[in-house]
Order: sequence, then C-alpha cells, then structure tokens
Amino acid sequence: MSDITLILLSAGSATRFKTEPKKQWLYSADKPLWLQVSDHFSSLYHFNKVILVSSSTELNLMKNFADYHYVEGGNSRQASLANALQEVDTPFVLVSDIARCCLDETMIQRVLDAKGEADCIVPALPVVDTLYLENKPADRSSAMRIQTPQLSRSERLKQALLSGFEYTDESSAIVAGGGTLLFVDGSENAHKLTTIDDLSKLPCLKKPSPQTLTGFGIDIHPFEEGKTMMLCGIEIDAPYGFKAHSDGDVAIHALIDALLGAAGFGDIGEFYPDTDEQYAEADSRLLLGDTVQTLRSCGLCIGNVDLTIIAQVPRVLPYKEKMRRSLADLLGIRANFVNIKATTAEKLGFLGRKEGVAVEAVANLTYFDWTQL
Repeated sequence: MSDITLILLSAGSATRFKTEPKKQWLYSADKPLWLQVSDHFSSLYHFNKVILVSSSTELNLMKNFADYHYVEGGNSRQASLANALQEVDTPFVLVSDIARCCLDETMIQRVLDAKGEADCIVPALPVVDTLYLENKPADRSSAMRIQTPQLSRSERLKQALLSGFEYTDESSAIVAGGGTLLFVDGSENAHKLTTIDDLSKLPCLKKPSPQTLTGFGIDIHPFEEGKTMMLCGIEIDAPYGFKAHSDGDVAIHALIDALLGAAGFGDIGEFYPDTDEQYAEADSRLLLGDTVQTLRSCGLCIGNVDLTIIAQVPRVLPYKEKMRRSLADLLGIRANFVNIKATTAEKLGFLGRKEGVAVEAVANLTYFDWTQL
C-alpha cells in the first residue's frame, strides 16, 4: 500500500483566464484538462488515494468522468487544501494544481525520490533575469521560482495550516511552522496555465476532439385547469396549463434532459429536483438558462436541437416560429439550429384524450475550440 496521497486542486474560479469555459474544463482531445492531469499523475505512481478538489457547483459533474475521490473546495486555495487534508490518512501528501497541467515526469520523480529527506520537498527554478525589489536591484542568486507538485509530511502540513495565516503554497506554510525544506530541480516545462497567452506554452494540450455529443430527452405533463400554459418558453392561449412543480414547460424540460444527456451530466431531476421548494412554480426559461451556462462553463458548445411536440391540443402550428425563436434566444444559437415539429396522437391514449402533452428532444454538443482564441 502506498504511503502517499495525491491532492489536485481545481476549485478556483479562473478569473484571470477570461474565457467562458473555466480553464480546468478546456478539452484536450476528449478529456477536460482536470481529467487529463489526474489520469497522467495516476499513471506515474500508485498513490494510496487521488483527491480532486472542486467547487461545489462542479463536484457532481466531475464524478461522472472518473472514479477518484472528490472534495468540495473552499473560498481560497488554502481552504481547499485544508478540506482535502481531512481525507488524508497517509504519512505523505503530494499536492499540485490542475493549472500546472503539463507534467514533467522526470521532475516529479525527483520530488518523489526525495521523500522523507525533509518536511517538504519543493521543485524550484533559479531566477535568470535581473531582479528588482521595491524599485531596487536585488540579488537574484538567492531567489527561486517555486513550483508544484510539492511532497509534504501530512501531519506537519495539517498543523502548519492551523496557524490562521494565508499561505500561497505548502512550502510557505511548513517553513513558517518551523519545518524543513529540501529543494530539487524544477522544470521549465512545468508551466502554469494562468492566462490565455499561456496556452501556446503548453505542448501537452491537444486540439479538442471534433466529435459531436448527442443527447435525448423526453417529458410528459398532464393539464391543469386555471394555470397559464408555457411551452417552449412562450405563453399559449389555452384555458389550462401543465400540472407540475415548476411552470411545467414540458418542451424546455425535455430539452434540458437532452442537453444534460449529451454532456453526460445526468438529468433534470438531479439539477432541479421537484422536492426542492426553490423550484416551486419556477420559470423553466431560467432553468434552461442555468443549464446553458453550466455547459458553457464546462467547455461545451450547443450545436443544434430538434424537438417533437406530441399533442392533440393545443394546436401548435400557429406558435411554431415564435417557439423556435424563443428557444434560440435562450440557447444562444441561431434560429436555424432550432427545429420544432408537432404531431397529434391520432386520438390514441391519454394524449389523444386531450389530457396532456409529451415532448421529445434531441440536442448536439461540441467541445469549445480554445485553439481559435
């Protein structure tokens, strides 16, 4: 059994990256960046446990991709690390940032080989440019650029973080607590992804796969007298609406399921459960907007959608064009990428008896192409 736990930090908001997809969700081939880094680390060493630290909004999404241990992050790097350390029961812990995504295997091996020689093993690079501090030249020979991953004695790191001070990395916390450091040679190849310009410095990143991801959704709702009918985000002139926890827009619900299905993110009930009072009478347009934002944040782009409305009543034809443009606006795509079909149930079953409406939806997604930035 290995005596090292790996912690990978991926809970940041990536505000300096300034693109809609968070940098940890940029796709390299068919893997989001966080998964590529996690898999690469796992192939280098048999860790006792691999812990992924993520924001609360992304935690369950990441669980769909791989069987790692997932921990909710905090409001700072240090808070996220402290949360993860609660799950560590090995003598040593290796900590790295997902943003340092191109792994130099030789450098990592240098860190691992030095295990136990100090409280924290730190990869570092010399400063080669002229260095100024407070507008005055400084001795660059005594300065170093610190990198990750860093290998620490787990208990020493846990104690160091109890001080109440905010540290930028593990080595800073440990040395402040009286621990010992050992520096090993870092690597110029272990560049950190911080801004868009850094993408050109990361040869390990592959162009996103051109594959199309397809999802299918279906929803059915019975009628309810005296309720406003909403369908595809527009109001329909009818004496009844849909019986549902939310406004009951059966078309949008089917579409959300199709979008989540294409992404592999689950279903509408997991995101907006009908047992949660915050979604009582909820405007389904807002739910769709939230879904679209989630997809974009996770590096996915909407291609086209196709819906089939199955209803004896109401008559859909007079509303089709308005429905189409409503969904196009909500999805942020051109109207020609939204197709709406309607058919009756030929007077068969509960639909034919004019008791409700069913909608089937298909959605296609592609990966955000960061190479075009």
